Amino acid sequence: MDIRTTCPYCGTGCGVVATVEDGRIVRVVGDETHPANFGRLCSKGATLELTTLTATRALHPELRTAKSQPRRSATWDEALDHAAEKFAAIIRDHGPDAVAFYVSGQLLTEDYFVFNKLARALIGTNNIDSNSRLCMSSAVSAYKRTLGADAPPCSYEDVALAECILIAGANPAYAHPVVFRQVMDAKAANPDLKLIVVDPRATDTAAAADLHLAIEPGTDTVLFGAMLQVLIWDGYLDRRFIDAHTTGFETARDAVRELTPEAAARICGVKAEDIVTAARWFGQSTAALSLWCQGLNQSQHGTDNGSALIHLHLATGQIGRPGAGPFSLTGQPNAMGGRETGAMATLLPGHRDPENAADRAELARHWNLPALPERPGKTAVEMFDALGRGEIKAIWIACTNPAQSLPDQARVRAALERAEFVVVQEAYADTETAVYADLLLPAATWGEKEGTVTNTERRISRVRAAVAPPGEARPDWQIARDFALRLGEKVSRGDTPRLFASDGPPGIFAEHASLSAGRDLDLSGLSYEILERDGPQQWPYPAAAAAGKTRLYEDRRFATADGLACFVAIRHATVAEPTDARHPLHLNTGRLRDQWHGMSRTGLAARLYNHAETPVAACHPDDLQRRDIAPGDLVRVKSRRGEIVLPVAADAGQKPGHVFVPMHWGRRRLSSAGANELTVPALDPHSKQPEFKHAAIRIERADLPWRGLLLRRTADPETALRWSAALASALREFGYAALALVGRDATLLTLQLAAAAAPDTALLARVAAILGLDDERALAYADGRRGIAKRALVEDGLLTGLALFGEVAAGAWLKEAMLADQPIEPLRPWLFLPAATPPANLAHHRGRIVCSCKNVSETDIADAVAAGATGQEQLQERTGCGTGCGACLPELKRMLLSLRQAA
Repeated sequence: MDIRTTCPYCGTGCGVVATVEDGRIVRVVGDETHPANFGRLCSKGATLELTTLTATRALHPELRTAKSQPRRSATWDEALDHAAEKFAAIIRDHGPDAVAFYVSGQLLTEDYFVFNKLARALIGTNNIDSNSRLCMSSAVSAYKRTLGADAPPCSYEDVALAECILIAGANPAYAHPVVFRQVMDAKAANPDLKLIVVDPRATDTAAAADLHLAIEPGTDTVLFGAMLQVLIWDGYLDRRFIDAHTTGFETARDAVRELTPEAAARICGVKAEDIVTAARWFGQSTAALSLWCQGLNQSQHGTDNGSALIHLHLATGQIGRPGAGPFSLTGQPNAMGGRETGAMATLLPGHRDPENAADRAELARHWNLPALPERPGKTAVEMFDALGRGEIKAIWIACTNPAQSLPDQARVRAALERAEFVVVQEAYADTETAVYADLLLPAATWGEKEGTVTNTERRISRVRAAVAPPGEARPDWQIARDFALRLGEKVSRGDTPRLFASDGPPGIFAEHASLSAGRDLDLSGLSYEILERDGPQQWPYPAAAAAGKTRLYEDRRFATADGLACFVAIRHATVAEPTDARHPLHLNTGRLRDQWHGMSRTGLAARLYNHAETPVAACHPDDLQRRDIAPGDLVRVKSRRGEIVLPVAADAGQKPGHVFVPMHWGRRRLSSAGANELTVPALDPHSKQPEFKHAAIRIERADLPWRGLLLRRTADPETALRWSAALASALREFGYAALALVGRDATLLTLQLAAAAAPDTALLARVAAILGLDDERALAYADGRRGIAKRALVEDGLLTGLALFGEVAAGAWLKEAMLADQPIEPLRPWLFLPAATPPANLAHHRGRIVCSCKNVSETDIADAVAAGATGQEQLQERTGCGTGCGACLPELKRMLLSLRQAA
């Protein structure tokens, strides 16, 4: 049976077709009829069936009634009754603002809507916020300040129609691969199309650019201001558009009068002539499109970054027409749906404003309430700060992992430890946040839920259940509703049964749609019936409409009170935390190609580790040489808030003085909390989005001479996940630990260890026993004098387990032998050899996997080039690399160029 549904990863909103056999999802492919992707998928979406495992799932409610107790299994009735009693008591004793809800951009629109009604209508608090605060709230604020509404005006079809594309603070080659392939298709179809990329790093996206502006962190507004100055003085303005359809231009013009390209170049660290070129390409184009993401948003002035970029469009009239406009790339599958439903502290349903008395009154009338709360709610970082201060006593966390994803993790952990009552509503029982749950509620997840999501281009798609949830897991909207009905018996603000009368997603969506009538996002003409009949639709889609609207503002009337777009005051700040003598390096954090967010889903698929098995701190080679650090050395990365230990990698794509650390890893797979142990909780004053993209750090070699390595192979991925979950609590007992799953047909668990001195033998024995390496059949070697111990497990003629303690030189090639299913006999004499180079008969080295879909490695590509594959098409024919999802194509092109130059 094939089920059409929508991918649960980024905001591209790709349609997928899930094939179900015997109650399991066994295959996922792109939906060729879906207008967001027309069948294309990235490496993550193309492996969704590999993530539908249950070993790490929350299957039953778990409850503890005292912090000193472990959680125990509970019935749903007991769990929800207890939660209602706790929330009611706290509300009675401390008021409604003593509780809070922290929800997720991965919830469906219907889930969001019920949670929002629970917080605002039933309890009477604005303390509801989403993890979308961490990724998209600055784009929201920028759109509202300049255009009047949180409404991305463009569509994906504009990519093919653009003549100039400016990508700022985004690496869609990794984070939005399907969109990036559209960009590459547009460039192939129109060789005159100019691609400008603004990014401190030389990413795969930047490698495709005609002009790469590698600016210094936090200088985006200076760059865009200087570009505006060029547009003004070189005569690229659309004066007719400015005069008829905007306000505030004179103030914006005066603000950049002295911001010459030469002045900006000194601040931004790029050439003045490159700033001029970028501005002229943008101004000369009849269709200029901008794409941006976290590099602009995750800043203490993220709203100003987006606003300054939108100014370029307003100054040239590049909006509301084919191929033109400011187009923010959404980070989560339904961040847009959360914004529509108002499930953020600064929003109300239908793009209403909680600070607007008329908006509050209108919504209160709809819900038959005397009033909605006026007091501003706490946004994400503020919410956990209030939890830490004891102002918020109870928090309900749904489908998100703040103990990994919020900045300044030490402060977040302290807040969760202090909280009186923590509810975690989650599909996965092993998240970093689940540790703090007094009540863990098992939620259904992708493939098990019905509802809708809205993607980057305002397109609403159906999400359909393909299989039943495992155990006692329930849909998120149902959990929130059932809790609300119980709490309503104790906290009376209205007719609770009437408030929560909808008995399923279609009815919830209908109420949500009705609340949008007459507003900028009007989707009152949409229903489940229309979505089923006509497929995904864009908003606005008012009543009696035949279709949604492809692009906004074609009539040049904007969503402000007077219909005019606004040039707004821009604050030319840089970074919240400047470097200094003790912390001289710039930290940048971001995404990798094959992982997503905190890896609760992608971390289940071994294939998605093959491209990047563990996180590294990527530094410019000069910075390593200056510190006498070699690639592969372990280093301490230290900020003013904490430190982590990672291997270091030399990366000429980094600017000198810059370090890049991926954001995905946390305490389940590392001995530290990962990148967010280091990040700054500084907030944008408009959006309240934290500055993840910069912190001042230093690096120094980590003195951890003792090394260990464990490898364990299994044909059952569920077994590998159980091993991984059992090992997680031991990771922090080492100076460095990194846990991963790699492989393809079989799964190989890898655990790399380092310590200042040999760990306690009982700890090593416990770790080995978890992996079954205490088996009496295991081969063993020990050198007590040198503190070396090794064990190897052989099953059915294959090496299936290996523990190397105290000496790990052979670990890399033994790992490759295990991945290749190398028979044990040629391996046996060399199992405990302390040599980094394998014997001649075992010398084949595949290296890192480049193409996850076709399992093509660096060595495979090099061998094909050496055998005569001179172009991309020949290389693809010989290896298959890049013929699946295509996410590896940018890297493939880069490797091909490098190999040609080396030859």
